[in-house]
Amino acid sequence: MAAASAPAPARTRWAAIIWGTLFAVIAGNAIFLLADDARREGIAGWMLDLTPMTVTSFALLVAGGLVLLLGAIGLIRRVQRRAASRTP
Repeated sequence: MAAASAPAPARTRWAAIIWGTLFAVIAGNAIFLLADDARREGIAGWMLDLTPMTVTSFALLVAGGLVLLLGAIGLIRRVQRRAASRTP
């Protein structure tokens, strides 16, 4: 009978941790901002005062942040795969 080899340790799923943290931060901010009437009215007034150029700038900023986040997740995935392939 052949000796049983030890199973490989479970891989940490960093992408899930990063996305989960991002969604938790967004949800926490939304709850904080919407829980109080004064904050809710302040946000409504701020949103009504936005210009089209400001909205476009925020959209580009969010898109850039998502590209940065996806790039970081891709790099982490590459490092994990490279480390897994080097493990005997």
